[in-house]
Amino acid sequence: MKGKYALMLALQTFNFELTLLNNYAKQCSECFEFIQAKLDALCRYIMCDGNHIVWEQWGHLQEIVELVDQLRFTSNQALCNLEKFQSQKLLEQKESMSEYLSMLSMAVKQEIPNFHLQPNSRILFIGSGSFPISPLTLSRETGAEVLCVDIDEEAVLFGTKVADALGMQDKVRFVGTYEEGLAYIRQATHIFIASLVERKYELLEMLKTELPSNAIVILRYGNGLKSLFNYPFEMGLATGWQLTSLLKHDGIYDTAILTSKPSHAKEVQFSEA
Repeated sequence: MKGKYALMLALQTFNFELTLLNNYAKQCSECFEFIQAKLDALCRYIMCDGNHIVWEQWGHLQEIVELVDQLRFTSNQALCNLEKFQSQKLLEQKESMSEYLSMLSMAVKQEIPNFHLQPNSRILFIGSGSFPISPLTLSRETGAEVLCVDIDEEAVLFGTKVADALGMQDKVRFVGTYEEGLAYIRQATHIFIASLVERKYELLEMLKTELPSNAIVILRYGNGLKSLFNYPFEMGLATGWQLTSLLKHDGIYDTAILTSKPSHAKEVQFSEA
């Protein structure tokens, strides 16, 4: 029982502090250093083996689930604000990449061999954010063309400016609607869905009818303790898709590689407590 309350206290503390810091940063940009440090601390909490043991015992309780939903919303909001601040600093030649973004870039490089990307690959990246480390890393490492979609207008603006500043504007472009992304999908070879994208099942349903037969979907998600920061995903809720590979690693998210499922294929399911 002690573990339950230790988990609840940790979730409430992270949520409370990040809520305060989000408000502080609106008044003082120097407070983004505190947000960066707190998000890094949250990442370390998620990756701690001991915390996963506690989660397995108590993470299913409704009161815990509600706290997780609150923290995920708050941490995503904090990261969104931090990314905009980091992008602005990059554009001012005062870039400072947080531990989170450093780990993310490293994770992208480690994952690339699993995606069979080539210089002539065409990537649709949904949920690129204001500091688009993933699509920029994918393009820089492979030479592939990337179209990024983000419904946050500021994210599109910052992403475009960062790509321009890095001289990658011909390879990495940004748009602000799913409709524009779907228009591109007919020529796409790879579709990435970011872990912070909430509408995963709706997007898969939208993609299903337009996806070229040889294209793959790389979907990032976080179940269990990783759902404190990422939106979860259960394969059994995504009809018409086949799981071809599941990449679980020590990072802050996991990755499912999906292909459109033939009608005769057996349903593939997985879950993580």
